[in-house]
Amino acid sequence: MKTFDFSIIAHGVDPHDDDFEDRFFEAGCDDATLSLQRGLIIADFAREAESLSAAIASALHHVRAAGAEITRVEPDPLVSLSDIAERSMLSRQAISLYAKGERGADFPPPAVKIMSGHPLWDWGRVAEWLYARSLISEDVVVEARIIREANALLMVPHLDADALAARLAKLEKQPG
Repeated sequence: MKTFDFSIIAHGVDPHDDDFEDRFFEAGCDDATLSLQRGLIIADFAREAESLSAAIASALHHVRAAGAEITRVEPDPLVSLSDIAERSMLSRQAISLYAKGERGADFPPPAVKIMSGHPLWDWGRVAEWLYARSLISEDVVVEARIIREANALLMVPHLDADALAARLAKLEKQPG
């Protein structure tokens, strides 16, 4: 088994209730650190599992069992150039040169804030681009796909935990 680090952002449980932390612990979130930020519950997991997809699927199930409604899974799929450098373990300067087209071609365009001074990129697309150039490992691409799919599946009404887990598990088997 391996330990996977990720966060689940949720709401719907009153943090002022006396049993707030106990609810999450008893629901199976004993491997998460809970915090509150801007009215949201942040459950930072260090979950042992056979795969990232299994870790996320079980954590989603446990957070729901505590009575919370899930907003999203992080790390955030939208990233700045600094985030890209940190996640890829490349220098900020190298990433900036890639983004400007001065080192390599066809770097993915920003996904949002295209016209602003603070654009954001889709981490999954950037990870695939970096992987195609042997700059990051396949595992990083698979992780990005799983996080993206987990967030997309959270938008599907009435998707049960088993279906979610099965769809995420398929991504573990896809090549980079």
